[in-house]
Amino acid sequence: MSTRFGRKPGGYVWAILDPLAHIAFLSIIFMGIARHPPLGSSFIMFFATGYIGFQFYQAVASYVNTAVKSNRSLLSYPNVAPIDTIFARYILQFATTAVVSITLLSPIVATLKHPIEVNWIPLFEGAVSGSMLALGIAFANNVLFQQFPLYEKLFEIINRPLFMLSGVFYLPDMLPHPMREIILLNPVSHVIMSFRKGFYSEYRAPGYDPGYLFLVASIALFAGLCIFTSSRRVLRGR
Repeated sequence: MSTRFGRKPGGYVWAILDPLAHIAFLSIIFMGIARHPPLGSSFIMFFATGYIGFQFYQAVASYVNTAVKSNRSLLSYPNVAPIDTIFARYILQFATTAVVSITLLSPIVATLKHPIEVNWIPLFEGAVSGSMLALGIAFANNVLFQQFPLYEKLFEIINRPLFMLSGVFYLPDMLPHPMREIILLNPVSHVIMSFRKGFYSEYRAPGYDPGYLFLVASIALFAGLCIFTSSRRVLRGR
């Protein structure tokens, strides 16, 4: 925590201000374009649920992808294994995203004109599946980034458009065929749909497939663990 946020309160404040700025920017832009959000009556609520749901994948993946390389000095201690750095960063980032989501969404929900009842089951499904997917990818990337430096650049290029292709500022269900089917192949779009279902009781999310989401997340986690556990020399830098 001290390495990530520093020992002063400013680091922790930035963890909240950064997503808040993104949500405010999206809300201002789309309030000038459309009269009503795709769900509910609050632009801020709609974009907050989309952006924070996305962060359970994106923030975890970004922070854990370089866990081993960034903590290589710790691996000189025999009691510290490469997997320890992975889980330390994963736990910290998941907890940080959860705290930020509560901090930002609680006042938004409290100030809505029409009170809503939060459904915790789809919220939990979205957060866990998104972070599972990110963890599986991070297991593989900690190895592949070191073996293939070019792959790290390619991954950043491929991963960057996910913000546009995951339904953060729109509903995949409302897209025309065949774009809807293409977007729904992206498991992160299902993460956001699940997260939104927890706040919008009227949102049926006909395209949401929890079986597909957890299948892809499980495959990514299994494949990532296989690559990670079979690459001890690469991870130790030997």
